[in-house]
Formats: sequence, structure tokens, C-alpha cells
Amino acid sequence: MRLRPGQQMRQEDFDASLAPGSPLDIVSRVADGGKDMEMTREIQVTIDCADPATLSQFWADALGYQVQPPPPGFDTWNDALDALGVPPERRNDASAVIDPDGTGPRVFFQRVPEGKQTKNRLHLDVRAAPGLQGEQRMSALEAEAGRLESLGARRLQRHEPTPPLDAGHIVMADPEGNEFCLD
Repeated sequence: MRLRPGQQMRQEDFDASLAPGSPLDIVSRVADGGKDMEMTREIQVTIDCADPATLSQFWADALGYQVQPPPPGFDTWNDALDALGVPPERRNDASAVIDPDGTGPRVFFQRVPEGKQTKNRLHLDVRAAPGLQGEQRMSALEAEAGRLESLGARRLQRHEPTPPLDAGHIVMADPEGNEFCLD
């Protein structure tokens, strides 16, 4: 949380900053010699894009996630951004989606000035047919591809099953052209 000059941190924000696993909690445990310090890693997937709000809504719908709600004490993101003094032209600089169950990684979208130029070096695999094989698998992938196309995705290529190593998959692109696979 960033504070403006003269702005006071609320008690609930301070308490949250000391919660187990928070950056301040980890720093305090490292300063304390690392006693009982657990070594866990949590990842966030970050995607560069032109329109964070639109892309975050697409991925929330695609993954069954939700757009991250505003901080406690604010009914909307506009209320929170007003309080932080963020000008209107900067309000779509970033967005994030979260797993409502809290088990999947947060996906963060940040606005960048340049468009996508080449193939992704890293991509997401959306597991739409785990455990299925053959025509049953490909039918499930086709159904999901159709759903995602209705949300703005584009189908790029279908890879037929080639046993024993490849069970088949469909390569898709999100509304800004970022490739991902239905697996």
C-alpha cells in the first residue's frame, strides 16, 4: 500500500501488513535469524497488455477466477484510486484476477506501451480436459474453445493426439493475441 504525503495508515492495513507470510513478517523473521522460517514460494503470473481491465475480465471468465476486489474499506476500485489520488488516465494501468478458492496463482495485468511482437516465451496451459483421452478429450477441448471464442479468444491451431506422448491440444490466443493452450 502506498501512502500519499501526510496520509496515515489505517490500523487494519497495518495489522494486515504483519500477518504471517506478509513481507514485514518475513523481514522480521529473517532479522530474527530465520527461526522457524518456512520456505514457501507463491507465484504470480504477470501479463503485459494494452487494456488491463478488458484482459483481466477475459481471464477471470476463462479461468473461473474473479477480478480482485478493491482494498477493504472501499466499495469500488474508483473509490480506492480516488483516495490514492490516481488520475483518471492512469486507472487502467493495472488489474488482477484471483482464484476465489485461494489455491491458484494471482494473475496480474500491466499496461505497456508496445504491442505483442513475437511468440510468447512462456504461456499458460488451461487444463480443460485432464484425465480424458482420444475423441472424448478433443470434444471437451472443442467445447471449451467455443466458450472462450465467445469471450473474445481466437483459435490458432488444433493438434491431434499423437500417442504416446501427446494427447492433443488446441492453441488459442486471448483478445490481445497472447497464446495459450487448451490442454
